[in-house]
Formats: sequence, C-alpha cells, structure tokens
Amino acid sequence: MHNEDANARRFIWSNGLQNIGDQIVAPKTTLPWLFSAAGVPAVLTSFLVPIRESGSMLPQAFLSPWVTSQRSRKRVWLIGSWGQFLAATLLAVSALLLDGAALGAAVLALLAVHAVFRSICSLAGKDVQGRTISKGRRGEITGRATELAGAFTLAVGLILSFVPNDLPRWALAALLFGGALTWALAAVVFRRIDEPEAEPAAKDGQSLAEMWALVKGDTDLQRFLLVRSLMLVTALSTPFIVVLAGDQGADLTGLGAFVIASGGASLVGGRISGLWSDRSSKRTMAWAAGIASTVIVALVLSARAFGPGVNAWVMPLGFFLVNLAHTAVRVSRKTYLVDMAAGDKRTMITGASNTVMGVVLLVVGAISSAVALLGPQAALLFLAVVGYAGVFGASNLKEVSGERG
Repeated sequence: MHNEDANARRFIWSNGLQNIGDQIVAPKTTLPWLFSAAGVPAVLTSFLVPIRESGSMLPQAFLSPWVTSQRSRKRVWLIGSWGQFLAATLLAVSALLLDGAALGAAVLALLAVHAVFRSICSLAGKDVQGRTISKGRRGEITGRATELAGAFTLAVGLILSFVPNDLPRWALAALLFGGALTWALAAVVFRRIDEPEAEPAAKDGQSLAEMWALVKGDTDLQRFLLVRSLMLVTALSTPFIVVLAGDQGADLTGLGAFVIASGGASLVGGRISGLWSDRSSKRTMAWAAGIASTVIVALVLSARAFGPGVNAWVMPLGFFLVNLAHTAVRVSRKTYLVDMAAGDKRTMITGASNTVMGVVLLVVGAISSAVALLGPQAALLFLAVVGYAGVFGASNLKEVSGERG
C-alpha cells in the first residue's frame, strides 16, 4: 500500500494518544475519584461506565449510514477526535467549577457526548486502517498503539501513587485537561495519514435495514458477535475483583494503583498480543479468555483458602493478569474485525457489531450484577464460566488473519 510505513507510524501515534486519553478520562478510575472528592451522590457514580461503554457502541448502527456516505473516512475520524477533545475539555472545566449533583449531571451529559464522538472514531478508524495498512500488520499496529498508551499511563499511575489520596480539585481538573489534549494531538497526527481515494460512496449511505440484513445473512459475523459477547468476562470482572480484594485486605482503592494496573497491562500486553493477533486473532482471543477465567477461579479459591497475608499480594497480581488478558482480547477482536471484511462492508459490520455489543453489555452487566447479590465470588464464577464458553466459541471461528495482504 502507498506510504504504508509512514501511515503506520502516524496510526500508532494518533491511536496511542487517543488510548492515553481513554486511560486518563476514565469512568473506572479518574471520574469516580472526582465524584468522591466533589461529593457527587453515589447513585450517579454507577452510571459512569454504562454511559461511556454503551454510549460509544449503541449509536454506531445509526451513524454507519452517514459514515459510509463520506468519501474521506479520515475527515470523519478527525471530527470524532476534535469532538472528544471539546467534550473532555468542558468536563475538566466542570470539575473545576461545579460540585455535588450539579457536577455529576454535567459530567454524565458530557460523557454521553464524548461517547458519541468516540463511536465515530471507532467506525472511521477501522476503515482507514483497513485502507492504509496491509493484512498481517494490523494487529501489530493496534498493539503498538496500546503499548504506547500503556507506557504513558503507567508513568502517570506511578506519579499518582506518590501523591496524597486527597488530591485537590484543581489537580484532578488539570489531569482531565491533560487527557483532553491527547485527542487534539491525535487529530494533528492523524491528519497527516495518506488515505487513498475512496470508493464512490452511495449518496445516502446504507440503510439500517441493509445493515441488519447483513448481520442476519452472515453466519461468520453472527459467530463473531456471540464470541465477542462471551469475551466480556475480562471487561466486567475487574470491579468484582476490586470488591473481593477489599474483603481480603488488599488495597486496590487508590487511584494510582488502578492506573498502574491498567497502564502496565497495556504496556506488557499491547505489542505481544498484536503480533499474535496477526498470526491468528481468533486463537489470541481464545487464549486470553481462557487465562482470564482461570485467574478468576484461582482468585476465588485463594479468597476461600488463604488469609489476608497471602491475598494482599495475590489479589493485586490477579487484577493485573485479568487486565493483561483484557488487553489481548481488545487487540485481537479489533484485528479480527478489520481482517474479516473490506470497504464499506467493514464499516457496516463495525457499526452493527458495536451496536449489538452495547445492548449485550447492558444485559450481561445486569445479569452479573444480579448474581453479585450472592456476593462477588458468585459473580466472578459466573463470569469465569462465560469466559470458558468464549474459549470454545473463539476456537471455532473462521480464520481471517495470518497472511499479509
């Protein structure tokens, strides 16, 4: 492909910068910390992750027709990145000026806006990657971007671990604004990608009916959606591990510890899982889900068999390993999705896949929360069973990676 090496470098840096922003303006770490510091009602905290995750996936089926009607997908990606910058900047301003329920409402509204722009980048980014990076290199590129973000996030986490837990509000606002700047820098870099001339676009894009017909008529896509649903074990288990760790005397509640675990997993697992995904993205998914489920079962057994002295180090190690498996799942499923289709079909498959996953995330999350009424151990064992089913499902997917295109 034309200018592929230069495009690859720009893709790594732009997506790495976006990943850094995701790690800093994060609904699992920084934003709950802000809510706690500002006296936001606890009920609003529970909406952070669903709004961010489902909010960035559910709109994609509705946005896909507009994206496929655009000749330049790079321009679409830039709109998404600048939109995330503006939303995150306003979020930082809100953190500085508002308190209590008013801050909670403003953050949730801005997070929803941010999520929509994030979904635009998700749709357009996979298409630009497919047009500019050959098959056989895409997993490596995605992995190196993840690795870059992991290194930076690990450094931030280490710094945070040396500052007092009661960070002043202005420091949290400054941290959020620093995260916002990464999307602006990402847009500057991504703008230099040499995107080939697009295929002639349909005047009005493709309809939702055509998209769902695509899902209904593609058994390979249906199998991928089922497997991707089962891979949620790595995304949904970490909050329950934190609760279990707290019960066992391990301290995972500090903001720095969370950020270190997340950044360290991305740093260690990013490039390796990318290289493995280029050889076989489906096998990488299977191995990651199997390792995550096995670690989860081991943590539950450790909680039952050993006391705080052992679990004080077993729980943080397990938390890191599950985050490491989650990194591998994210890189491999993105590689599989880009490799399994081309052109506008890739965009439509991405939109349909992520919209379905937005619904599935809410459903599986609700089921695991209901199971959690029996305690975090029950929820973790339920998710481990789901993960083991994912191992079997991923092993039986069609092989789409492995050779350079």
